[in-house]
Amino acid sequence: MNAVPPAIPQRELRQRLAALLGHLEAGLVERGRVVRLAFLAALAGEHSLLVGPPGTAKSELARRLHLAFGGARYFERLLTRFTVPEELFGPLSISALEQDRYERITTGFLPQATIAFIDEVFKANSAILNALLTLLNEREFDNGAGRERCPLVSVIGATNEVPADEVAEAFFDRFLMRLPVGPVSCAGFLELLALDCAAPPAGARPLDEADLVALQAAAAAVRLPAQVADLLAELRALLAGEQAYVSDRRWVKVAWLLKVAAASEGRDAVAVWDLWLLPWCVAPSIERQAGIAAWLTARLGLEPGMAPPLLSRVVEAFEAQAALEQQAEDLDYDENGRLRFSADLASGVNDAKGASQAVRMSYRRQRRYGEIHILARVRQVDELVERIAGYADAIAASRAGLAAYTGQAIWMDHEFAAPADANLAATGHAIEALRVRALAAREAFLALPRREVDPGTVPEPVTVAPA
Repeated sequence: MNAVPPAIPQRELRQRLAALLGHLEAGLVERGRVVRLAFLAALAGEHSLLVGPPGTAKSELARRLHLAFGGARYFERLLTRFTVPEELFGPLSISALEQDRYERITTGFLPQATIAFIDEVFKANSAILNALLTLLNEREFDNGAGRERCPLVSVIGATNEVPADEVAEAFFDRFLMRLPVGPVSCAGFLELLALDCAAPPAGARPLDEADLVALQAAAAAVRLPAQVADLLAELRALLAGEQAYVSDRRWVKVAWLLKVAAASEGRDAVAVWDLWLLPWCVAPSIERQAGIAAWLTARLGLEPGMAPPLLSRVVEAFEAQAALEQQAEDLDYDENGRLRFSADLASGVNDAKGASQAVRMSYRRQRRYGEIHILARVRQVDELVERIAGYADAIAASRAGLAAYTGQAIWMDHEFAAPADANLAATGHAIEALRVRALAAREAFLALPRREVDPGTVPEPVTVAPA
């Protein structure tokens, strides 16, 4: 019986992974995100699909990835419509045929590989793709009358485009990470031309099987907090509303990937910021990935009810109530209980017959309110201001949490972190502006004219019109 491998110290694991990432990324211009996500997927035992034109370092990335795993057996093949099973799974065994067994010699081929790169994965015929389905998902290969267990850790697939047919769709679903890879930008072009073609410098000690087993044990102990689970459910409902189907199997794999990411950074729980990984796991195209990333940027770090549009309606309701009570009028009675008339030159009357010069009698005056009414309104505003202050504190805490997460993260894409922080900052400014408006409404209630005798009337709470 094999001994249980010792757990990797959390700090050591993080340092080793960071060093390996630096080694893998060296000399690959603008490929940091793709390298990190493909490596993380491999640690979770999942596969990655690189989608992009030829000549964008897709094969180089896969060749480097296998160096992160000690003793890994690497397999690489370019598929075409003429590819035969022997090229992937090995030749038929002559000795087995002589004994009436249909078996393949898999040594040196995909069923015995640890890390594999399959270029143009959708160019093969449906028979090969169907055989790959079982190999990628169950890590097993049907060899003759039996099944053999495969040591496969991760497959990196590459394609220019994803065809739309039933077999291709099922095969496409086996890749948890769908990573677009395009040419370098204009800003990175000069760096590309200046690259040293020498091999990258030696990195940290590769991960061995015991390291992977220990990492998986640590990931199994990672908690998935309710807040994270609720956000996953919210995204699932959002995608369902857009008729974008994501299989239950994929959601389970996403949860495991999040736990592996947390465990690899020494955390015992998944953080909401780990959800930045979702676009490449649940969206099939660049356009949908961008949409999910935008949703996450606007959604993460904000508690329910914190959105400025909702709070704005509440503040507007108090502003409208204050204006209504300031402008309200009552009949004006004298001390004998009779209407009090006062002569004032009419204003706002302008017609061709000179009505604006007529003397008119007024028997109304600005409404006055009891102290109990005014204090009740002030208390209502104070509760709103306290609620807004709580949201402001929560946003400040979210920004601090994001900064702390980004500072220790080895997987986090800073292109996501910066917009997320900017969105939180903008939301904080908007909420502060609403707090100032609420305080102005409070002053307006305090300035209402008072009645000499308080009738003791408590006003109804201010209601908010539905959106």
